[in-house]
Amino acid sequence: MAVVVVTDSSASLPPEILDELGIAVVPLHILVGDQALREGIDPVAIDYASDTVTTSAASPGELRAVYEQALERSGGDGVVAVHLSRQLSGTWEAGRQAVRDMGADGTIRLVDSLGAGLATGLPVLAAARQARRNAPLAAVHDTAVATAARARTFILVNRTEQLRRSGRLSSAASFFGSELVTKPLLQMVEGRLELREKVRTRSKAYTKLVAAAVDAAGADGAAVAVQHLGAAEAADTIAGRLRELVPGIGELLVAEFGPALAVHLGLGSVGVLVVPGGCG
Repeated sequence: MAVVVVTDSSASLPPEILDELGIAVVPLHILVGDQALREGIDPVAIDYASDTVTTSAASPGELRAVYEQALERSGGDGVVAVHLSRQLSGTWEAGRQAVRDMGADGTIRLVDSLGAGLATGLPVLAAARQARRNAPLAAVHDTAVATAARARTFILVNRTEQLRRSGRLSSAASFFGSELVTKPLLQMVEGRLELREKVRTRSKAYTKLVAAAVDAAGADGAAVAVQHLGAAEAADTIAGRLRELVPGIGELLVAEFGPALAVHLGLGSVGVLVVPGGCG
C-alpha cells in the first residue's frame, strides 16, 4: 500500500486533487446560531458581516475516525496528518489527542502547516505526491514539514475587526488612526497572523501584495496560490501578474477561501501563498 495523507477542510484543495491523490479531509465547523455546520459537507449560508457567526475545530473523535480509516487504507504504511496552524485553531491539538488515544504515535505523524487555507493545502499536496511515489512515512512527513517551513503567506483584508475579535490576529498587530481609511496587509509569521503594513488604497495594496509574493518566491521557481472571498476579478488579475513576474513558476492555484476561514477574514479579502522551490 502507501502512506495516506490527511488534512482538514481549511486546506482548500480542489476536489479533483483530493480524489486523485487519495487525500482524506476532516471538516471544520461553522457555528451559525444554534447550528454546527460541517465545512464541505453541510450547506452553509453565512452573513460574513455578522459578529454572531464563528467557527470551531474538529474534535478528537472526528479526527480519530478519519485517522483510523486512513491507517487501515495505508495497509500499515502510516498516516501523515497536516493541519492548519495550532496558533489559529485547536485542530492540531485535537489531532494529537486522537493519536494518543489510539496509541498510534509511531504510525501517525502530525504536521503543523504554520498556515491556513492553501498555506496548508500546498504542504498537503507536496506530501501526497511523495506518498504516491511510495515514499516511506518519514519521507512523506519530512516533505510536509519542509514545504510548510518554506511557505510565505500574505493576506489583504478590508478590516481586521473580525480577526481581532476572534483572537486570530496577533496582539502585536496594533493600528494607529482609523482603520477605515487603510487597507491592512497581513502576513503569517511562525503560524501567527500579524500586520505587515497599512496601505492607503486598494490598488496600492494589490501592488504591495504582488511585490511581497514576488520577493518571497525568489529566482529558482515556486508554487503559487491565490485565494479570495468575493473578489474573483482581483484574484484573477493578481494571478496573472504573478504568472508574469515569478521566475520559473511551477504551478498556480486560484480558489475561494472556505467558510471556516472566510468568517474571520471578511468579504473582499485576497491572499497569496508562495512556496519557493515548489511542491514536488
